[in-house]
Amino acid sequence: MNANIRIRQRASQVADERVVSYDWKALGADLDTYGCAVLENLISPEECKATADLYPHEEHFRSHIVMARHGFGKGEYRYFKYPLPGLIGGLRTALYPHLATVANAWNGRMGIDQRYPAAHQDYLHLCHDAGQKRPTPLLLQYKTGDFNCLHQDLYGDLTFPIQVAVLLSEPGRDFIGGEFVLTEQRPRMQSRAEVVPLRQGDAVAFAVHNRPVQGTKGNYRVNLRHGVSRIRSGHRHTVGIIFHDAR
Repeated sequence: MNANIRIRQRASQVADERVVSYDWKALGADLDTYGCAVLENLISPEECKATADLYPHEEHFRSHIVMARHGFGKGEYRYFKYPLPGLIGGLRTALYPHLATVANAWNGRMGIDQRYPAAHQDYLHLCHDAGQKRPTPLLLQYKTGDFNCLHQDLYGDLTFPIQVAVLLSEPGRDFIGGEFVLTEQRPRMQSRAEVVPLRQGDAVAFAVHNRPVQGTKGNYRVNLRHGVSRIRSGHRHTVGIIFHDAR
């Protein structure tokens, strides 16, 4: 067994140990109530720095997006290529089963027949069979004046309904502003906004597209978008962990 495989196996073990330690009943309740849930201290400050430091090294990435060129906002991001860095790949695999439980319950409440397999690798097989073979985890970089417009990360016919963003920078020290924002468009009602406070190493799990909300006459479907408010000073790095692959 070579050193890279051992490193990835150890990273997967560490990710499993961290993820299983959270109160997933409480996190699921937050996702049901607010469309998002915070996992505090998912990664250490040292891991945050090491991950952010990958950004200028192109060998880790498959593509580079400058947001302003596409009307996405201001800032930039890079999509990781396979194999993913050990920690990112490990967290993607470890988080998925817990989120799949929530996602399956949501689909049941919304009358959607699709159910997600328990293991992430099985879900990726479905994505790849549908022609979605490009990895979607990404590393985002913002500087003063940058922002990310409200959007949904949909990359093909198959979309896993929950994703995770991990803040790698420390608010107040590395940057000011740059709040994570989630909006929820409700039928025949005004939209609701949720601003999620995060510290370095915290992660937010949130609905990608639709989620069910319990109303007086049963469940109804709401449409969500997410973004990042303007960076008023400094630099902000984030990792996005998306569970479906792209065309």
